[in-house]
Amino acid sequence: MAEQLTLDVLPRDQIGSGRTGRLRRSEDVVPGVVYGAGVENVNISMSSRVLTKAIQSDNFLSQIIELKMNGVGQQVVVREVQRHPATERVTHIDFLRIREDRAIQVSVPIRFENEDNCIGVRQSGGTITRNLIEVEVSCLPRDLPESIGIDLSELDVGDSVHLSELPLPEGVEIPSLDQAGDRSRDLPVVSVAILRSTIDEEEEAIDEELVEGLAEDAGGDETVADDSEQTTEE
Repeated sequence: MAEQLTLDVLPRDQIGSGRTGRLRRSEDVVPGVVYGAGVENVNISMSSRVLTKAIQSDNFLSQIIELKMNGVGQQVVVREVQRHPATERVTHIDFLRIREDRAIQVSVPIRFENEDNCIGVRQSGGTITRNLIEVEVSCLPRDLPESIGIDLSELDVGDSVHLSELPLPEGVEIPSLDQAGDRSRDLPVVSVAILRSTIDEEEEAIDEELVEGLAEDAGGDETVADDSEQTTEE
């Protein structure tokens, strides 16, 4: 288990798009909100520099974070991150409070293992297709995994791994699979297949060989025909 991330935040009195915009420009901070767990929403602000560094972590969006405000800590998870459309700078962030006795739903990254040793790639020339890179899970905060790993070493061409086949830790569920009998929700996560372009190239090569073979046969028939004509004239 990775060391828990702690972020210092301040209460924010300024609300409204105009005021928060001026706050970002003048103080280089990011506004946000903390809500949930039956407690009143709290508007916050935090250092843009600190948040930018923290958000570079691969599991920032899927880990439990401790927010410290006025010396008091609270456990939260990230619910939404808003960015500027041109600069990608974070303009607003939402945190959801959590309780140890209540399940939370968080999107967890999928980790693809042993890609270089995949049978379908190494022996059959296949290509790995990652259909999903994260999955939303439901669990108690103490059971939240940093990621879910899939071993690709035994996958051959034509094989795939679906959501229902993910190796989930104890106490972790995938809410989208709770719909009984709805197989359409059991999405493929990763698969191994031959690229269409590779198949087309192989078929084209076969066609060229057939054409060349037919041409050689036709040339041989003409020679036989010429020899027959000469024999008749004699």
